[in-house]
Amino acid sequence: MADVLEILMLVCFGASWPLNILKSWRARTAKGKSILFNILIFGGYVFGAASKFVMLANGNAVKIQVIVVYLFNAVMVLADCALFVRNKRLDASDARK
Repeated sequence: MADVLEILMLVCFGASWPLNILKSWRARTAKGKSILFNILIFGGYVFGAASKFVMLANGNAVKIQVIVVYLFNAVMVLADCALFVRNKRLDASDARK
């Protein structure tokens, strides 16, 4: 039951990332965004997945779906980080004009 609740928590957190990525893509600016925030969130997902791997190594039962959701969310955060870098470059290019 704890794994199901954890998956639901991760799905709730992860549901916002596609919308955030789309907003970053369309906005074409890094204004109002924080790369540090994304890095901290990414770290949280990586550490969460790592904790599941440690549990597996110690012989504990872990639903693979939990690990998959952690990693999927981490990939979405990385996509948003990549868009931040792109948008930062676009901002710099616009400032030079």
